[in-house]
Amino acid sequence: MADPLPSAGIGALVALVAVIVVSVWLGTVAQRSLQQGSFLKGYFLGNRGLGAWALALTATVQSGGTFMGYPSLIYTHGWIVALWIGSYMVAPITGFAVLGKRFAQLSRRTGAITVPDLLRYRFGSPAVGLIASLFIIAFMSAMMVAQFKAGAIIMKISWPGTGALALAEDVEGGIDRAYYIGLAVFSITVVGYTLIGGFLASVWTDLFQSILMIIGVVLLFLLVVPLVPGAAMQDATWKAVENTGPNFAFGPGYSPDGRQFLPIGLAFSFFVVWVFGGVGSPAGMVRVMACRDTPTVRRSLVLLSFYNLMIYLPLMVICVHARAIMPKLASSDEVIPRLALRSTQDIPGGSFVGGLILAAPFGAVMATVSTYLVVIASGLVKDVYLRFVRPHATQSEIRRITYLVMVSFGMLAVVANIRPVTYLQAIVVFSSSSTAATLLVPALMAAFWRRATAPGAIAAMLTGSTTCLTLYATGWIMAFRGIDQLIGQKTDFRPYFLWGLEPIVWGLLASLVAGVGVSLLTRPPQADLLSWLFDADAKPPADIPQQLN
Repeated sequence: MADPLPSAGIGALVALVAVIVVSVWLGTVAQRSLQQGSFLKGYFLGNRGLGAWALALTATVQSGGTFMGYPSLIYTHGWIVALWIGSYMVAPITGFAVLGKRFAQLSRRTGAITVPDLLRYRFGSPAVGLIASLFIIAFMSAMMVAQFKAGAIIMKISWPGTGALALAEDVEGGIDRAYYIGLAVFSITVVGYTLIGGFLASVWTDLFQSILMIIGVVLLFLLVVPLVPGAAMQDATWKAVENTGPNFAFGPGYSPDGRQFLPIGLAFSFFVVWVFGGVGSPAGMVRVMACRDTPTVRRSLVLLSFYNLMIYLPLMVICVHARAIMPKLASSDEVIPRLALRSTQDIPGGSFVGGLILAAPFGAVMATVSTYLVVIASGLVKDVYLRFVRPHATQSEIRRITYLVMVSFGMLAVVANIRPVTYLQAIVVFSSSSTAATLLVPALMAAFWRRATAPGAIAAMLTGSTTCLTLYATGWIMAFRGIDQLIGQKTDFRPYFLWGLEPIVWGLLASLVAGVGVSLLTRPPQADLLSWLFDADAKPPADIPQQLN
């Protein structure tokens, strides 16, 4: 017999409206801090004032995929997803440890406001900054557009009586009025508070929403685990195995169609995807650039380690229990909303508690969109408009152009979701992989290798991105022709897994070879420029302002 279809009550809608109100209020509070210093430094970098708590809890890598795509994979494939997500938990930690200190130092020394800005100073080349900016805008826009769908459908789920439960690609009954209302409310909210308060609005609302995520996960864990009688984890696993098959508890994971979700090649690949994808994320890099000082980075490492542990491990346990409790969901994307509504329906104030749990993915999506809006706007305004179009623009003109860019990209995301984008989790992987394959090697070269040159950085970016995009394009063509490698996630957005490995592995290797090779074959960087960037007491060369400002 099918599990009865729950539906959100008025309390769930009240909880989400409260989250929206608090987020907008935080945006208005953040706006007052923009009066200190220049508009660019305040709006895009928060006057470099982030403390350890703000840095740790706002450099997390949660998004709509964390609370919808990831739980869906656990419900479908079982315990093997713990290996798939294992490196994801340490991704921002690795980023802080590898690049955090050096990027913070370089950004303070050069006065860089954006990641392309920093690369431009380091390599003494406007071309490096422009190419980096264009790639960041392209890849982060793809990720951001996908998140708008997640926000809209979470709003729809929370609307009383809709019966909507999933981020599934085909929602029963089609895309209805509740979806469009949700899309409008979500878009106006997240673009509005980011527009008002800029980087600090993104940070402060992200901090608030990170707390919501912990509350939502802990509440769901406490409510769901008791629903399976017996010795909790052991009994839940055996019951899930009975409902599926032995591969639910072992690798390469359970799949009803016989595909291998995580063979050894992909298991290795995802340690590369999430670890190096996190290190190479411009959103994470810019948070580090905005921190107060180096000790702040070190303290945030400890805080972030505990935070990620409290998010991902409980979600793993929750979704294994879900397979034991609800063995035959029509769509695995329903798992978190259905658990939230089912586990709270018989407790006092259950509708509101269910809304608080649903607020966790809603907060994650808003945090992602807000962060990406700031990074995209800063790239277009600082690295393109001010660099190549209007170098002497006034503060008021810069402000107007910034607002125009944010509103335009928000409208673009809304238009793209009139017919909603598909494959949310696959787009998350594509965006993370492509960005890292493009930027990670140039960033490491900039931070640690004196001999690295501007032509080397450009070659690394172009080669890494081309390799990654070629493998994805090959996979899309194969999917169109009905050819399936029978590994990884089942989606038409899948790449071609050359030798069973994710495209990021080949992209990073190609980027490294090209970056190092071209750097060794071209003229070494300017000696006084290197001294300024790498030596403790060196002063900037006299011609740097003329070259790059």
